[in-house]
Amino acid sequence: MPNSNPYCTGFAPSIDANCTHLILGSMPSIASLGAQQYYAHPQNRFWPLMARILEQTTPPIIYKERLAMLLRHHIALWDSIASCERPGSLDADIKNEQGNDFTALLAQYPHIHTICFNGGKSFQCFKKYNKELLSRQDIHFYKLPSTSPANARWKMEMLEEAWKVPFKE
Repeated sequence: MPNSNPYCTGFAPSIDANCTHLILGSMPSIASLGAQQYYAHPQNRFWPLMARILEQTTPPIIYKERLAMLLRHHIALWDSIASCERPGSLDADIKNEQGNDFTALLAQYPHIHTICFNGGKSFQCFKKYNKELLSRQDIHFYKLPSTSPANARWKMEMLEEAWKVPFKE
């Protein structure tokens, strides 16, 4: 789907003081930006995957309940990129990105000890702007396969095996 305005600005994080885990995407898709919701594209497997891993159920229909499900399990949601130029929704088309401020976020939310990257572009951009944070011994980092429909070779069962690792109690 073409994007008439290739300039994209991401969302504020979904987070609270109890969060111990942070999941980072790259930049919300056109569908997500239009809906003002993380992972709004109906073919994205993020919400079904998290519901399976966390609560062995199907995801809530209502967006606020989806965010509440993550927060119940002390999981925050944000993106590596604050803004960028991107015609369409593909990570490969991202240009002139600006990273989010993770030093400030981690100072404000000191209980976060695990950061998970939803796909390679998320990790690539985080690493580009936060090299010093990657050396912190008190934070575990997980590069996970993308839940995007563009990553079709990863079937749901394969995603679940990879994604459940950082969320084992």
